[in-house]
Amino acid sequence: MPRLLLLLLVTAIAAKDLSASETVGDGDQVYIVYLGHLPSSADASEHTEGFSAVELAHHDMLDQVLDGGSSASDRILRSYKRSLNGFAAKLSKEEAHKLSGMNGVVSVFPSRTLDLLTTRSWDFLGFPQTPIQELPLEGDVIVGMLDTGVWPDSPSFSDEGFGPPPSSKIIGARAYNGGSSSSGQSPLDDDGHGSHTASTAAGRAVGNVSMYGLAGGTARGGVPGARLAIYKVCCGEADILAGFDDAIADGVDVISISIGSPFPFDYFGDVIAIGSFHAMRRGVVTSAAAGNSGLDLGNVCNVAPWMLSVAASSIDRRFVDRIVLGNGKTIVGASINTFPTLSNATLAFPVNGSCDPENLAGGSYKGKIVLCQNAAANDGSGPLLAGAAGVVIVSRIPDVAFALPLPGLTVSQDQFDQTMAYVNSTSHPVGTIDRTETTVDPHSTSSGSRLLLFSRPQPDHPSSLEASWSLLSSPTGIPNDTRKVQYNIISGTSMACPHASGAAAYVRSFHRDWSPAMIMSALITTATPMDTAANSNASALKYGAGQLNPVSAHDPGLVYDASESDYVAMLCAQGYNATQLALVTGSNATAACSNGSTTPGSPGDLNYPTMAAPVEPGKNFTAVFPRTVTNVGAATAVYDVRVGVPAEAASVVSVQVSPARLVFSEQNQKVSFTVTVSGAALEEGTVYSFTVVWYNDEHTVRSPVVVYAMQ
Repeated sequence: MPRLLLLLLVTAIAAKDLSASETVGDGDQVYIVYLGHLPSSADASEHTEGFSAVELAHHDMLDQVLDGGSSASDRILRSYKRSLNGFAAKLSKEEAHKLSGMNGVVSVFPSRTLDLLTTRSWDFLGFPQTPIQELPLEGDVIVGMLDTGVWPDSPSFSDEGFGPPPSSKIIGARAYNGGSSSSGQSPLDDDGHGSHTASTAAGRAVGNVSMYGLAGGTARGGVPGARLAIYKVCCGEADILAGFDDAIADGVDVISISIGSPFPFDYFGDVIAIGSFHAMRRGVVTSAAAGNSGLDLGNVCNVAPWMLSVAASSIDRRFVDRIVLGNGKTIVGASINTFPTLSNATLAFPVNGSCDPENLAGGSYKGKIVLCQNAAANDGSGPLLAGAAGVVIVSRIPDVAFALPLPGLTVSQDQFDQTMAYVNSTSHPVGTIDRTETTVDPHSTSSGSRLLLFSRPQPDHPSSLEASWSLLSSPTGIPNDTRKVQYNIISGTSMACPHASGAAAYVRSFHRDWSPAMIMSALITTATPMDTAANSNASALKYGAGQLNPVSAHDPGLVYDASESDYVAMLCAQGYNATQLALVTGSNATAACSNGSTTPGSPGDLNYPTMAAPVEPGKNFTAVFPRTVTNVGAATAVYDVRVGVPAEAASVVSVQVSPARLVFSEQNQKVSFTVTVSGAALEEGTVYSFTVVWYNDEHTVRSPVVVYAMQ
């Protein structure tokens, strides 16, 4: 199916989690059979032999493709029956193929294993601590965290001050394995990632925390008064979809999921797109990480327009490390190095520069600083196992400071080459590694920061975040790292996502009746524009709407609303057929697909706060975007339009908005307008970013517009 490219990104403040997605091999494997809409008449209570009517229907369907040697009861791992319809089962490729052709089946796809994608960040965003009087308001909001579980004993999840009902911060927790959620599985976080994201979104304010003295301050979430529902799903797709199925039925208000892949999937072959679609239908906002694939020229993942896709940006805090070489030269790098200064240790360069454990085995590295030019896992684990005293690692991501299990730092290839030049100039090369220092990044301000390297291919500076951690895991997750911390510093879109989740929950606490689209619109149109100087080689196509501004988001003035039928019309315009969509929605999608007209619509017609026009290189073009805004500010309001066109584009591209003034006489009134973008032939690869801003004395409602030439 063709995919719609929208500017979904709301950049937030930044995961050591840049691993590749796990693929599924041949033979019997877990498949997800997606059946779409769960009929309102469906009875999920147990009937026959302990199965509900929905489960029996799943068994009957599967039995039709199985031979006499096995039964559906042996194969089905999980029936999705609370919020959506489908099941996860062990199937052969042939059985999966047969199921995909059956009536009532939307899609059948392998269950893949996806990737896991501060004391300062909320202050940096200009978002003050929640006043005491607003905490009860937040207490009505539930944030569902789909992640690695939670460490409930962290002070970030204290029950103090919560009144009944319920009188707890964490109001429920489930754990899944292979699609099932038996009572014997523990939701305790043995990784740390889930505790970090949960506390970033909704952790209590905890003063005087640090990681061995680094990044000291008050750790807090965006909505410290909100409740948390925990779903330990990491990271098989069968478990993720089970988490969505339960979270929606459990009544959460926001779902936060810092999980994804290096690239996007077809909507109905992607459990996060499927789960968030059904969440949207129930009024639940989904906030998802955009992915960390910028280094590998990968794509944004989690791109369905009914959910937020969140990238990572810098903040005004840097973590700096130094190694002083024996010749007096200082190399400045990055990492979270909590160890005392390592003085005058011998520098050792292993064979081929590889620091893989098998390459270091048998070598003499005890007490030395190992110089790692390459390794399958450049996390310091190899040198640690080899008894090294320190490490210097070449990193492709100099804007991320990761915790290392021994004294060390990550450097660029050029800095590594300078180090090697010194090593080759002497018979006894030595170096001193200093402990990490926390400094101010002057390039980042609350009025505009920079998108981080793993979200875009451009150099940057290190920026990481501190939040709650699990005592069941070390700061690095490396087995031989025996340290335990209550608060850890990591970064990535995984850490950006819960900022957007917390901001969405904050807006929800003020507007319980707003649709997910309205909440997303509020976050997008009030976002602070990215610093164009610091992001000179990027465009809104990469950095999206801008940096979160939660204070403004709860009072946006105007919002772009969209309902299920709007998303269905968009899917129709992208080539999804009416029969398939009828299964997903449980209604007649033919009318939605025709939209009362024989002329097919455009995906760009979706009433979304941003606009993106892919145009054919070498040809003149015109793109039209119909939009409707809803007045959620003062009853009587007038908005004028301002179009921002960069100087380099003014002679080749025109952006017209009609009408140029919007007049409202009551709250919730809707007014429509049209944005027309036209221009001369563009060379392939050309990207221009514009803005359409509706404004008055009280509000500024900003929409990015992008034109890009591609085949």
